Amino acid sequence: MVSTHDSRSDGPRGTATGRSGLKIRDVEAFPVWVGHRNQLLVKITADDGTYGWGEGGLSGRELAVVGAVAHYKELLVGEDPFRIAHIWQKLYRSQYFEGGRVLTAAQSAIDIALHDLKGKALGVPVYELLGGRVRDKVPSLATTNAITTEIAIEQAQAFVADGFDVVRFGRVNPLMKGEDEAAFEPRQSLAETARCMIRAREVLGTAVTIGIDYHHRLSVAECISFCQRMPRGTMDFLEEPIRDESPEAYETLRKMVDVPFAIGEEFSSKWQALPFVERGLTQYMRLDVCNIGGFTESLKVAGWCEAHYIDLFPHNPLGPVCTAASIHFAAVVPNFAWLEYNRSQFRPASPIENELFPTAPNLEGTFFPLTDAPGIGIEVDEKVLRSDKFKHWNPPMLHRLDGSHTNW
Repeated sequence: MVSTHDSRSDGPRGTATGRSGLKIRDVEAFPVWVGHRNQLLVKITADDGTYGWGEGGLSGRELAVVGAVAHYKELLVGEDPFRIAHIWQKLYRSQYFEGGRVLTAAQSAIDIALHDLKGKALGVPVYELLGGRVRDKVPSLATTNAITTEIAIEQAQAFVADGFDVVRFGRVNPLMKGEDEAAFEPRQSLAETARCMIRAREVLGTAVTIGIDYHHRLSVAECISFCQRMPRGTMDFLEEPIRDESPEAYETLRKMVDVPFAIGEEFSSKWQALPFVERGLTQYMRLDVCNIGGFTESLKVAGWCEAHYIDLFPHNPLGPVCTAASIHFAAVVPNFAWLEYNRSQFRPASPIENELFPTAPNLEGTFFPLTDAPGIGIEVDEKVLRSDKFKHWNPPMLHRLDGSHTNW
C-alpha cells in the first residue's frame, strides 16, 4: 500500500473543537476493469498518510464520475477530512446545477472514503461513527440468475437448502433462448415470469419470502397485467417494475397492485426519495449508498423511512467497497430488511476482483458478520489496481422484436 501508517497505534485524534489536525493531501479516482464490468474506486489520503476508500455507483458511465471527482479534488485538498458533513454541503453547493447522478455518485464515493479515513484515524469501525450498531450481524438474501423457469427454481431450491429464507428472482426472458440475447419483449417475459413465480411458491412453500426484480422493464399496464396473472400471496415484493422518473405513475400502480414495492436503486438524492416515502409508494427502500450521497444522505433517508414504517433493502450490485459500506449502514439502522448480495455458487467473484481486494466481506451462512476493523474494513491491492486498465463497457442494449430500444 502507498501508506504504511498504522492508524490504530497513535490513539484517538481530535480536539475539543472537533478539528482533526489533518488535511486532505490527495484525491484519486480509479476506474478499473474487474473482469465483467468496471468499478469506480476513490482514494482520499491525508497529509499523515492515513487514507480511505470509497466507491461510486454509476455503472457504465465511470469516466463521467472521474471527471466530477477531478473537479471536486480542487475543493477537497487542504480540507479537514473529519468535517464530513461540512464537506458534503460544500461539494453539493459548489455549482449552480446541484445534484444529478454523476455528481452524487462522485460525492457518494468521497463521502464513503472520508468515513473510512476517519474510522482508520480514530481506530474505530465506521458504524461507531454513525451512532453504533443496533444489530450484531446483517441479514442477506439470495438472488437467482437464470433466464429459464426450470433453472431458476433449481437455484432457488439450492439457496433454501443453504439456509436462505428470502429468495429474489430475476425476470425470465424466453427470447434469450434464441440467437439474439439482446431481444426483450415485455409481454412474453411477464407471461413466463408469472408462471415461474407461481411455480416457485408451490415448490418453496409459504415460509420462504420470494420476490422479483423486474429492473424497470415494464410499463404501468404491463406491470398490472403481470400481477393479475398470479394468485394473491404469490409474491412478497416486486422490485423496480417501472422506471422511477414519475412518482405519479407509481401512484397509479399502488392503487391497482397489492404487492409490496421495493423501489429506490436509481435515486441520486434524498429529494428524489422523498415523494416515494411520503406518499407510501414503496414498502422497501432500495437506496444505494454509492449513488444517493454516501452515508451522510443514506442516514437521512433511513430516518424518514423509519417514521413511515418502510424497511431498508439497499441496492448493492458493485464491489467489496460498496458491500462493506452497505454493511456498516445496515448495522446502524433499525428499519432494515436485507442486504442484496449477488455472489453465490452461481455467480462467483472474478479472479481479478479477488486479487484486487485481499480483504472483503464474506457471508457466514446467510449473514454478514460485523467486525471491529477500523474504517469500513476493506483493503485494496494498489499494485493490482494501478496495473489494471479501464475498459469501455455498456450494459446490455435491449431491443424489442420491432427494432425499438427498451430498458435494461
